[in-house]
Amino acid sequence: MTEREDEAVWDEDEYVAYLRDERRAFAWVMQRYGGLTTAEAEEAALECYPYEASGTPFRGLIFHDEAWHWAMLSVYGDRYYVDHPELAQPSTEYRALG
Repeated sequence: MTEREDEAVWDEDEYVAYLRDERRAFAWVMQRYGGLTTAEAEEAALECYPYEASGTPFRGLIFHDEAWHWAMLSVYGDRYYVDHPELAQPSTEYRALG
């Protein structure tokens, strides 16, 4: 990823690979902690991580936090790290995905 003055500029291949990896990680969390089926988790991942065309303002902004965070927000809500402090950091299993 290169930087412009006001935004990140993603190489297309790099963006698509990162998008795929984050979708996979998000879906894994949604299955493991959210109780979703594989199909439901994959659909949720697509909704959370839609493809953004090159040149879209703030493309890839969702990547500023990892999939663990976005999935935990979806499963447990805004206070997940307070109500479930054991989930404030990604699990060892999650880290092993990458």
